[in-house]
Amino acid sequence: MFPRIATMAYGASQDQVGDLYLPETAHAPVICLLHGGYWRMPWGRDHIAPLAVPLTRLGFAVWNLEYRRVRGARGELGAAGGGWPGTLQDVGAGIDHLASWAASGREGRVDLTRVSVVGHSAGGQLALWAAAADGEYGPRRVRVTAAVGLAPVADLRWAFERRCGHGAVENLLGGSPEDYPRRYREASPAERLPLGVRQLVLHGTSDEDVPVEISRRYAKAAAAAGDDVTFKELPDTPHMDFVDPESDATAVLFEWLTKE
Repeated sequence: MFPRIATMAYGASQDQVGDLYLPETAHAPVICLLHGGYWRMPWGRDHIAPLAVPLTRLGFAVWNLEYRRVRGARGELGAAGGGWPGTLQDVGAGIDHLASWAASGREGRVDLTRVSVVGHSAGGQLALWAAAADGEYGPRRVRVTAAVGLAPVADLRWAFERRCGHGAVENLLGGSPEDYPRRYREASPAERLPLGVRQLVLHGTSDEDVPVEISRRYAKAAAAAGDDVTFKELPDTPHMDFVDPESDATAVLFEWLTKE
C-alpha cells in the first residue's frame, strides 16, 4: 500500500515545507531526508524523494525537508534568507517541526527517540551538521540519533579551498574562512567533531562532483575524535547513484539503516 503523504509548512517561506511519508505501523522510527545541489536553486527535495517510498516500505516514517537555497549557478533566484544562517536555521526548525506535529494529536505515529538524518552531497553536510547537539541553529526539540552522509560535503574549509561546486561554499557562507571563521566553525561537520551519534559515510570512487577524498578525511577525523563512524568507499560509483533507489549504493544505505 502506498504510504500516506502530507505536505506541511514549518515556516512562512514557500521553501519552508516538507513531505511526510508514513508507514502503516505506529511508533515508526523517523528518517529526515536532505537533498543536495550545493545549497543552490533550482535543486529541490524532489531530487532525493525517490528514496522516500522504499524507506517507508522498510518501516520508517520519512520527512523530506525543503530549505531556503541561494542563487543558482545559472542565475536562478535564491530565496530571501537563504545561505547563512537561514539555510541552517531551516534545517533545525524543520526537524523540530516533527515535535509540533506529534504533539498535535499524532503522538504515537512516530518514534522521536529514533530520528536519523540522511543527506546527499550538500544535504550530507546539513545532515552531519544537524547531528551535533551544541550548535546555535540546530534542532532543539528533536534529538538526532544517527546521521548519514551520502557523498557529503563534510568539510567546508577543504571544499572552499578546492572550489567545489565552483564557489558553492562561498555562496552559502558569504565568503572565505578568513572572512568568516565562525561561520565555518559552526557549519562544517569536520569542525564540529565529535558529533556524538552513530554515523555512516558513503562515497563513490567515480564521483566527479564531490571528491571522495573529502569523505576519507572526514571519516578518519571522526573516528580519531571518538565517534562511531562507518565509512564505505564504493568502487566505480558516481555521485547520483545515491539517489537511485535501485542502485547498489542505496542498498548499502538501506542495510545500514535497518541494522539498528
